Amino acid sequence: MSLHVQKVNHPEDLDKVFAIRKIVFVDEQNCPPELEWEHEDESTHFLATSNGQPCGACRWRKTDLGYKLERFAVLKDFRGQGVGRALIAEALSDLPEDAHYIYLNSQLDAMSLYAKFGFVAEGEQFEEAGIQHFKMVKKV
Repeated sequence: MSLHVQKVNHPEDLDKVFAIRKIVFVDEQNCPPELEWEHEDESTHFLATSNGQPCGACRWRKTDLGYKLERFAVLKDFRGQGVGRALIAEALSDLPEDAHYIYLNSQLDAMSLYAKFGFVAEGEQFEEAGIQHFKMVKKV
Protein backbone atom coordinates (compact mmCIF):
# COMPACT_ATOMS: atom_id res chain seq x y z
CA MET A 1 0.00 0.00 0.00
CA SER A 2 1.33 3.39 -0.99
CA LEU A 3 0.12 5.95 1.55
CA HIS A 4 0.54 9.64 0.82
CA VAL A 5 -0.60 12.71 2.79
CA GLN A 6 -0.45 16.18 1.28
CA LYS A 7 -1.61 19.67 2.05
CA VAL A 8 -4.37 20.66 -0.38
CA ASN A 9 -6.07 23.90 -1.39
CA HIS A 10 -7.23 23.20 -4.96
CA PRO A 11 -11.07 23.06 -5.15
CA GLU A 12 -10.96 19.59 -6.71
CA ASP A 13 -8.85 18.25 -3.82
CA LEU A 14 -10.96 20.03 -1.22
CA ASP A 15 -14.04 18.34 -2.68
CA LYS A 16 -12.37 14.99 -1.91
CA VAL A 17 -11.61 16.14 1.64
CA PHE A 18 -15.21 17.23 2.21
CA ALA A 19 -16.58 14.02 0.66
CA ILE A 20 -14.56 11.91 3.11
CA ARG A 21 -15.71 14.02 6.05
CA LYS A 22 -19.34 13.77 4.93
CA ILE A 23 -19.15 9.97 4.81
CA VAL A 24 -17.45 9.64 8.20
CA PHE A 25 -19.08 12.40 10.25
CA VAL A 26 -22.48 13.08 8.68
CA ASP A 27 -23.39 9.64 7.30
CA GLU A 28 -21.66 7.27 9.77
CA GLN A 29 -21.70 9.30 12.98
CA ASN A 30 -24.85 11.34 12.32
CA CYS A 31 -23.22 14.69 13.01
CA PRO A 32 -25.41 17.63 12.01
CA PRO A 33 -24.15 18.83 8.60
CA GLU A 34 -24.32 22.48 9.67
CA LEU A 35 -21.79 21.75 12.44
CA GLU A 36 -19.51 19.93 10.04
CA TRP A 37 -18.92 22.75 7.55
CA GLU A 38 -17.47 25.70 9.44
CA HIS A 39 -14.15 27.56 9.42
CA GLU A 40 -13.20 25.95 6.10
CA ASP A 41 -11.61 29.07 4.59
CA GLU A 42 -9.35 29.73 7.57
CA SER A 43 -8.21 26.10 7.84
CA THR A 44 -5.25 24.27 6.31
CA HIS A 45 -6.50 20.98 4.83
CA PHE A 46 -4.80 17.63 4.26
CA LEU A 47 -5.80 14.70 2.07
CA ALA A 48 -4.54 11.14 2.51
CA THR A 49 -4.48 8.80 -0.47
CA SER A 50 -3.78 5.08 -0.60
CA ASN A 51 -2.55 3.93 -4.00
CA GLY A 52 -3.98 7.16 -5.37
CA GLN A 53 -7.43 6.67 -3.83
CA PRO A 54 -8.65 9.31 -1.31
CA CYS A 55 -8.94 7.62 2.09
CA GLY A 56 -8.52 10.22 4.85
CA ALA A 57 -8.58 13.90 5.70
CA CYS A 58 -7.87 16.42 8.46
CA ARG A 59 -7.18 20.09 8.99
CA TRP A 60 -5.62 22.56 11.38
CA ARG A 61 -6.47 26.17 12.08
CA LYS A 62 -5.26 28.99 14.27
CA THR A 63 -7.67 29.90 17.08
CA ASP A 64 -7.62 32.38 19.95
CA LEU A 65 -6.05 29.66 22.10
CA GLY A 66 -3.41 28.42 19.69
CA TYR A 67 -3.44 25.78 16.97
CA LYS A 68 -6.28 23.30 16.76
CA LEU A 69 -6.07 20.00 14.89
CA GLU A 70 -9.48 18.75 13.84
CA ARG A 71 -11.77 16.82 11.52
CA PHE A 72 -9.61 13.69 11.38
CA ALA A 73 -11.55 11.24 9.21
CA VAL A 74 -10.51 7.91 7.72
CA LEU A 75 -12.82 5.90 5.48
CA LYS A 76 -13.93 2.57 6.97
CA ASP A 77 -12.07 0.36 4.48
CA PHE A 78 -8.76 2.04 5.33
CA ARG A 79 -8.93 2.09 9.13
CA GLY A 80 -6.19 0.33 11.06
CA GLN A 81 -3.66 0.88 8.27
CA GLY A 82 -1.78 3.88 9.66
CA VAL A 83 -3.75 6.55 7.80
CA GLY A 84 -4.67 8.41 10.99
CA ARG A 85 -1.07 8.35 12.21
CA ALA A 86 0.16 9.69 8.88
CA LEU A 87 -2.42 12.50 8.94
CA ILE A 88 -1.49 13.55 12.49
CA ALA A 89 2.23 13.51 11.70
CA GLU A 90 1.80 15.59 8.55
CA ALA A 91 -0.50 18.14 10.22
CA LEU A 92 1.90 18.55 13.15
CA SER A 93 4.92 18.98 10.88
CA ASP A 94 3.07 21.68 8.93
CA LEU A 95 2.39 23.89 11.96
CA PRO A 96 4.48 27.07 12.34
CA GLU A 97 7.58 26.68 14.49
CA ASP A 98 6.16 29.11 17.06
CA ALA A 99 3.03 26.99 17.56
CA HIS A 100 3.38 26.74 21.34
CA TYR A 101 -0.17 25.62 22.18
CA ILE A 102 -1.50 22.72 20.10
CA TYR A 103 -4.77 21.04 20.98
CA LEU A 104 -7.66 18.98 19.66
CA ASN A 105 -10.98 17.48 20.74
CA SER A 106 -10.69 13.70 20.58
CA GLN A 107 -13.43 11.13 20.33
CA LEU A 108 -12.85 8.54 23.05
CA ASP A 109 -11.73 5.75 20.75
CA ALA A 110 -9.05 7.94 19.15
CA MET A 111 -7.40 9.13 22.37
CA SER A 112 -4.73 6.42 22.44
CA LEU A 113 -3.65 7.37 18.92
CA TYR A 114 -3.23 11.05 19.79
CA ALA A 115 -1.41 10.08 23.01
CA LYS A 116 1.33 8.50 20.86
CA PHE A 117 2.04 12.02 19.57
CA GLY A 118 2.29 13.55 23.05
CA PHE A 119 -1.31 14.71 23.48
CA VAL A 120 -2.67 14.54 27.03
CA ALA A 121 -6.34 14.72 28.05
CA GLU A 122 -7.36 17.83 29.99
CA GLY A 123 -10.57 18.62 31.82
CA GLU A 124 -13.89 16.83 31.85
CA GLN A 125 -15.39 14.60 29.19
CA PHE A 126 -17.88 16.53 27.05
CA GLU A 127 -20.35 15.99 24.23
CA GLU A 128 -19.90 17.51 20.79
CA ALA A 129 -22.34 16.73 17.96
CA GLY A 130 -23.78 13.93 20.08
CA ILE A 131 -20.41 12.19 20.57
CA GLN A 132 -18.29 12.04 23.74
CA HIS A 133 -14.93 13.82 23.56
CA PHE A 134 -11.97 14.90 25.65
CA LYS A 135 -9.91 17.97 24.96
CA MET A 136 -6.27 16.91 24.47
CA VAL A 137 -3.25 19.22 24.58
CA LYS A 138 0.16 18.44 23.12
CA LYS A 139 2.90 18.49 25.73
CA VAL A 140 6.20 19.62 24.26
